[in-house]
Amino acid sequence: MIDLIEKFYDAFQKLDSEAMTSCYHQEVVFKDPAFGVVKGKDAKNVWRMLCASQKGKDFKVKFYDINIYDDKVFATWEADYIFSKTGREVHNKISAEFEFKDGLIIRHTDRFNLHKWATQAFGFKGWLLGGTSFFKRKLQKQTNALLDKFEKKH
Repeated sequence: MIDLIEKFYDAFQKLDSEAMTSCYHQEVVFKDPAFGVVKGKDAKNVWRMLCASQKGKDFKVKFYDINIYDDKVFATWEADYIFSKTGREVHNKISAEFEFKDGLIIRHTDRFNLHKWATQAFGFKGWLLGGTSFFKRKLQKQTNALLDKFEKKH
């Protein structure tokens, strides 16, 4: 299981979305503060979209502290990038939890401080609103609209 998670993040470092998504079960459920809950091919397309949007840009991922506990794998990863909507630098630290079925990832949950992320990505407006449920709902609506647009093109 740890090897699979290392493969997933090694591929992410290379922005190789197909190698990443090969680690996912076809019935995978992905959840994070930015997208909410995304399932199956849509969950795979989250990574395809993110990788495509970062190609040729100054994007860095590092991962560490991969541990198994009660048939789950936990990892910490960090991403450094420029948020395209505002041009602001973002450093996001994420705690990930993985569950498995048939040797593949069936459930992937990423947790991070959305308020901290919003402050970095949007500045004062993010600091002011980033901790609210209104902001979270609006962000999820926007990111899922971007995912729908990406899926229609590909």
